[in-house]
Amino acid sequence: MAYAGDVTPPEAYTAVTGPDDAVLVDVRTSAEWSFVGVPELGSSGRRPLFVEWNRFPGGAVNDGFVDELRAAGLEPGRPVYFLCRSGVRSVAAAEAATAAGLGPAYNIVEGFEGPVDPAGHRSVSGWKVDGLPWRQQ
Repeated sequence: MAYAGDVTPPEAYTAVTGPDDAVLVDVRTSAEWSFVGVPELGSSGRRPLFVEWNRFPGGAVNDGFVDELRAAGLEPGRPVYFLCRSGVRSVAAAEAATAAGLGPAYNIVEGFEGPVDPAGHRSVSGWKVDGLPWRQQ
């Protein structure tokens, strides 16, 4: 594993709303943020960062990803938790951050929506299914 580890959505929520100045980075696309919803961090007073891993609409990997993280204020030693739809892009993001000396970087398994159920719906697990705060944009 080329990053600090995997955590569940509730573990990530506890970390990014806790005392350690951890940050949540949502790496989904702007379309996902607009049409699916975004995580909220409750009364912590913090807000997630939104940095696409893949650019919308073309889907190309964001070559400026690490630069955008640094521009948003991420520094070495600050815990960072990466969230995507289902926990795949967030692995790549955590690996890239770690390789750049940022973090410790964590992947949020199951992501915002989680995997699909037998009927093809994303209702099995993930940030939303776990009942964590989120909103439509």
